[in-house]
Amino acid sequence: MLDRDNKPAIVQSDRSILLETDGPNFEEARDCLAAFAELIKSPEHIHTYRVSSISLWNAAAAGMTSHEIVDSLERFSRYEIPQNIIVDIHDQVARYGRLKLYRTEEGGLALHSEEPMLIAELLSHRLLRNYTCGIAAGNRILVKPEDRGNVKCALIKLGFPVEDLAGYADGAPLEIALRPATVNGNEFGLRKYQRESVDAFYMNGSNRGGSGVVVLPCGAGKTVVAIGTIVAVKSHTLILATNTVALRQWKNELLDKTTLREEDIGEYSGAEKVIRPITIATYQVLTYRKTKDSEFIHFDIFNQGQWGLIVYDEVHLLPAPVFRATSGIQAKRRLGLTATLIREDGREEDVFSLIGPKKYDVPWKVLEKQGWIAQAVCTEIRAPLPAGQRIEYAVAPKRQKYRIASTNPVKVSICESLVERHRADNILIIGQYIDQLQVLAKHFDVPIITGKTPLKQREELYAAFRRGEIKLMIVSKVANFAIDLPDANVAIQVSGTFGSRQEEAQRLGRILRPKSTPGAIANFYSVVSKDTCDQEFSLKRQLFLTEQGYRYEIINADAL
Repeated sequence: MLDRDNKPAIVQSDRSILLETDGPNFEEARDCLAAFAELIKSPEHIHTYRVSSISLWNAAAAGMTSHEIVDSLERFSRYEIPQNIIVDIHDQVARYGRLKLYRTEEGGLALHSEEPMLIAELLSHRLLRNYTCGIAAGNRILVKPEDRGNVKCALIKLGFPVEDLAGYADGAPLEIALRPATVNGNEFGLRKYQRESVDAFYMNGSNRGGSGVVVLPCGAGKTVVAIGTIVAVKSHTLILATNTVALRQWKNELLDKTTLREEDIGEYSGAEKVIRPITIATYQVLTYRKTKDSEFIHFDIFNQGQWGLIVYDEVHLLPAPVFRATSGIQAKRRLGLTATLIREDGREEDVFSLIGPKKYDVPWKVLEKQGWIAQAVCTEIRAPLPAGQRIEYAVAPKRQKYRIASTNPVKVSICESLVERHRADNILIIGQYIDQLQVLAKHFDVPIITGKTPLKQREELYAAFRRGEIKLMIVSKVANFAIDLPDANVAIQVSGTFGSRQEEAQRLGRILRPKSTPGAIANFYSVVSKDTCDQEFSLKRQLFLTEQGYRYEIINADAL
């Protein structure tokens, strides 16, 4: 038992938890809180967490009881936990599972509860009226099968997350196995945490498995988790990827690590549209429509194949139309993959309802200590705005201020110093504004990749970087996701998407793949304009990584 003075947390009646970073028990408490609380802010000495309904429901879905959560808080809380927090935790955790969705003997769907009064209350609610078709035996509401997803979305808005036990369609069978392969001198196989991820999702095919999200750091092998799941399910699978480069990488991984043949895998993209037992589609194609008000013409892909599994890569980016399509395919197993469940639009509830709860999560620093991802050092470099731009910034509208601060010309000389410092390394300079990146590409006379770069040229440049023929490359936000550049070990961020925490995590992830040199350290630099909104947004972007245990050293540009 910890002495009270050594306990680093203070639990407050407004659901917030203050966690002191100085002390021997900080990391243990941080990892404990991450299972059932959300990080809100993280300055140097005290981090603030909040216990939310979603965070508690995710914990409940992962098997945590309310008593385990309260016991964890009591273990680390310096003062007595407010009574209202204890009551709230018990209440919210108990809400998960009060409503269960089953398949009836007739093949329909029924929403079941042991509380007839809750059933009566829900029957009268307008949010559910269009999705139900009567009541059975006093404790079951009959649900239209096609509205399985809509019912779950409606109920979570009412504060009642549904435990979906209605099962899944098996889909067309698929012959697939892991291919014995040699990787770095070792026979290929799933790592322990990857196997645990598959098991937590699939649960031996039971109705309690089959839908949910696996959260693993960039570079930790989320694609391999999906491959392991496909091998377990052994069914036709639809994989949704962020772009065509990612799509091709998925295909290469499947061919390399499984017994699938080229003819088993179809590409559904802007380049070609072929449906096969394993079909990989891009979100861009799925959300394409001729006019703003017309139908999404490629949504039929969800019904064209006999899918037994749908994999959502980078599920935190799921476009709203794909959420809508997913609400109608709840009878298919759904696996979401992400490095962070943070959605900047606040639609975490939709991920929970339509994809499923968080099934598995490993702190980034845990995998770093085990050597599965690279050790990284994060540094924020603050640069002054030139005098002329300082005046322009002062009088500019709010949105224009950010662009002025982000494209500060002083950042070019800072990049020059960093490139010189790391001239033996493999460097990515990443930014938001194309004109800024073009200036940098011209300054260093190196290739640049943006959204307008043709796919073939992108793949050639990435391949040259992997071979070591290119040591420095300029990339726009198209490189935030799913580019496989294992030897990249330095990233310099010159501008970002306002305060996007998930973008910060993804950009650090570009350099986290294990390095060929044991113990090699990756360096992540974020260059910001001092005393501007660029600096303020940078603090917001860092929140998620700070929760994962990364610390940012902050230095002024003149210290380089």
